[in-house]
Amino acid sequence: MKYTVPEVIQYVKEEDVKFIRLAFCDIYGRQKNIAIMPYELQRAFSYGIAIDGSAINGFGDEARSDLFLYPDPATLSRLPWRPESGSVVRMYCDIRHPDGRPFDADCRRLLKEAQSEAEAKGMYFRFGSELEFYLFHLDEQGEPTRIPHDHAGYMDIAPEDRGENVRREIQLTLEQMGIQPESSHHEEGPGQNEIDFKYSDPLTAADNATTFKAVVRTIAARHGLCADFSPKPLPGYPGSGLHINISIHTEDGKDHLSEMIAGIMEKVCDITAFLNPLENSYERFGKFKAPKYISWSAENRSQLIRIPAAPDGRRRMELRSADPAANPYLAFLLLMRAGMFGIDHELVLPPSTDINLFNASTDVLNGFRSLPASLEEARKTAAASGFVRKCLPAALTGKYCSNY
Repeated sequence: MKYTVPEVIQYVKEEDVKFIRLAFCDIYGRQKNIAIMPYELQRAFSYGIAIDGSAINGFGDEARSDLFLYPDPATLSRLPWRPESGSVVRMYCDIRHPDGRPFDADCRRLLKEAQSEAEAKGMYFRFGSELEFYLFHLDEQGEPTRIPHDHAGYMDIAPEDRGENVRREIQLTLEQMGIQPESSHHEEGPGQNEIDFKYSDPLTAADNATTFKAVVRTIAARHGLCADFSPKPLPGYPGSGLHINISIHTEDGKDHLSEMIAGIMEKVCDITAFLNPLENSYERFGKFKAPKYISWSAENRSQLIRIPAAPDGRRRMELRSADPAANPYLAFLLLMRAGMFGIDHELVLPPSTDINLFNASTDVLNGFRSLPASLEEARKTAAASGFVRKCLPAALTGKYCSNY
């Protein structure tokens, strides 16, 4: 349910809400929040709640530090792990300057604007996320270790899979927060798990991905565990991916999936620094079903992009290179922009690659463009990209490409 301002105020009164968390993300997708009391809610909607932007990574310096959070009433959600009596709710926020101007580094706003622009052109995108994560034990001081919660394998069951109860509680919590889980299972790595949830419009999908990571970490901690979303936490074992499913329908009734994929394939190197923002993001590529080369195929998990089998007729593409360290607002924004570029320019999709690239010969692999081999290379490519400059504010790009 999407609430209006009067409905939020009524809900807070009727449901004995004692704390309202105003949530937002820094430019790297790390969620932040400030809690206010119910009697401050009307002021938050009307005038915003002040924060110190200089203390937020990528938001600026002490010279111009005042920023204001304006809650989005449509994102109201109760936090089920908090007490029912004196409950806690959360809303995502828009970020503005004191004079009301939108804040340039508000990644959620940038995605919202891109979605509105696409819909004004008759393009309706849907995104679905598949986030993999590891569960590790804590030490005696409660600090994370690199000891996996179990040593089960792909889709194993209990007792080998010790993550069943954790995943169950995560899914029930998501459901209470209005996010629809679709499936869950143990992944290939020891202590590695995956939970998939229903697709939605880009902004809602990014909100849901951000909420998902917070829920997983919270529930894992309740079980005495640490949830790790880093790209490659254990050398020699599978990394964790953020597989992004994208579909599109347009008002002209045509199937633009191939042009969308062509646009993403053309611009993927330009945006890899945002899809894979850490040094060890690049340790995933080329092994354990994480792609290294720019190619596509139906069903084939050795490709950058695959077209999953769809008996129900819901055609979509799956991008397999991104990882959970990515800021979902920037990732979805850049992929949507790249897809729109392909459609606007009527790009032609190259032939599919119907082979397993993980065991292909060097001669075959030399015929493909590859993704950046390191964060340094990805940053350099992004810094030189006219496409990225058109999509993102210079200050934000500069933070991601600070070496260039």
